[in-house]
Amino acid sequence: MKDKLEHSLSDWKDEVNSYFERSLSLALLLLLFAFIVSPKIEVKPYEHKVKEIQTIEIPPEVRQKFKPPEEVKPIIPLTIEESDLESDEEIEEIETIGPTTLDLTKPPPVTRIGTTPKFVIYEEEPIPIKKVWPEYSDFARQSGLEGTVVVQAEVFEDGTVGAVEIVKSLQSGPGGLDELAIEAVKQWKFIPAKNQGKPIAIWVTFPIKFTF
Repeated sequence: MKDKLEHSLSDWKDEVNSYFERSLSLALLLLLFAFIVSPKIEVKPYEHKVKEIQTIEIPPEVRQKFKPPEEVKPIIPLTIEESDLESDEEIEEIETIGPTTLDLTKPPPVTRIGTTPKFVIYEEEPIPIKKVWPEYSDFARQSGLEGTVVVQAEVFEDGTVGAVEIVKSLQSGPGGLDELAIEAVKQWKFIPAKNQGKPIAIWVTFPIKFTF
């Protein structure tokens, strides 16, 4: 029994060795075939080539010969018939723009309403020279409403009033005393505030009293 086992193992080793030899021989043949069939690859070293560009100076007498072509403008004939001239003479001139005058002494119109900073350094405060007092509304007069509306007005460099805000309200809403006070203050005129002798725009706060 033992002899049969040893004999079978030796046969198996011989068979494996024969397969290994065959596969190794086949692999070597394939490598040899690939080496023979594959093209030869030659690696050449990189050569750095520098091309020199030679400039040629053109003499002045040659430059004068090559003048740029002159621009040729087409000539368009203009024909005017006598009938056109007669019709032009019959056209009436209508002035659509009246005469205008430019006064450089007046400052330009102010369009920056509400953009003046709230805190501005000044040496002279604005002085009102024209005051327009609001009128009572019928509802407020019948109700016997009295009191004070405190407003904050924006006075520009030319003395006109820009934006007007309510600091202390008495009667808000459309047609109320607050709205009447704003409409009146916008018609005021001031000697503007000054800083270092120059007029400046500032905000001023003052009361508007409503009494019978």
